Amino acid sequence: MSGETYDSPILIPRGRRRVARYGILILATGLFLLPLCWMVSSSLKPEYQMFASPPVWWPSPPRWANYTEALTQLPFGQYAVNTSIIALASIVGNLLSCTLVAYGFARFRARGRNAWFIILLATLMLPYPVTMVPLFIIFAKIGWVNTFWPLVVPTFFGNAFYIFLLRQFFLQIPQELDDAATLDGANTLQIFLQIALPLSKPALATVAIFAFQASWNDFLAPLIFLQDQSKYTLMLGLSFYRGSLQINWAYLLSTSLVIVLPIVLLYFVAQRLFTEGISLSGLKL
Repeated sequence: MSGETYDSPILIPRGRRRVARYGILILATGLFLLPLCWMVSSSLKPEYQMFASPPVWWPSPPRWANYTEALTQLPFGQYAVNTSIIALASIVGNLLSCTLVAYGFARFRARGRNAWFIILLATLMLPYPVTMVPLFIIFAKIGWVNTFWPLVVPTFFGNAFYIFLLRQFFLQIPQELDDAATLDGANTLQIFLQIALPLSKPALATVAIFAFQASWNDFLAPLIFLQDQSKYTLMLGLSFYRGSLQINWAYLLSTSLVIVLPIVLLYFVAQRLFTEGISLSGLKL
C-alpha cells in the first residue's frame, strides 16, 4: 500500500510530460502537413472555388476530372519516360564516379590528398549559373544540345557533395578489414568491390535518393539544353500550366502531386537505409 502511495505522484507527472511531448509533435506535424493538405484540396477544386472568400477547405463536390484533364492535355507519359531515363542514368553516373573518388580520398595515402579534398569541397560554393554558359558553349560545339547527353554525362565526373558523404562513410569502415583482406591476397579493387561497397549500402542508397531527386526535379538544365518538345521532362511540361498571363492552378497542383509521388515512394522504400546513411556519414572528419 505504501508503495502505491509513493509511486503515484511520480507516474502522473511523467505521463503528463509524455502527453505534452506527443501533443507538441502532433501539432508540429500538422503544421508541416497543412500545405500538402491544402494542395490536395485545391487540386480538386473548380476554378471558381480556388480563391473564394471565405476559403473553401474541401471542394463540394470534388472535381476528380482535374487529374485526368491535366495529365492528358500534354504528353506527360512521354515526359515521364524522358525524366526516368535521365534520372536513372544520373544515379548510375553519380554512383560510379563518386564512390571511386570518395574511396580514394578515404583510403589512399598520397601527398596533397587533404589539399585536393579541400579544393573539391570549395567547388560546392560555385553556383550552377556560373558554369551554365561555359557548359552550353562546350556542348553546343560538340553537337549535344537538344539531347540527353548534357544532362547525363556530367554526372559521370563526380559530385562534390556526394563524394563528401561517401568519403565520410568509408572512413567509418575499420582499416583492419582492409589489412586482413590484403593478408589474404586481395588487391585494392577486390577490397573495394567485396568489402567497402557491401558495407556502404546505406550511403549508396542516400546518394541514389539525392541524385534521383535532383534529376527528377531539375528544371533549369533541361530548359537550357532541350529544345524539342518531345524530349521535355516533367518539370518543363509542368511549366506549360503557368503562363505569363494566367495560371491554371487546378491543373498545376494536380500534376505536381502526381509528379512528386515517385520521390515520396522512393523515400519510404529506402527510409531505413537513407536515415542510416545520413546519420553515419558525418561522424568522422
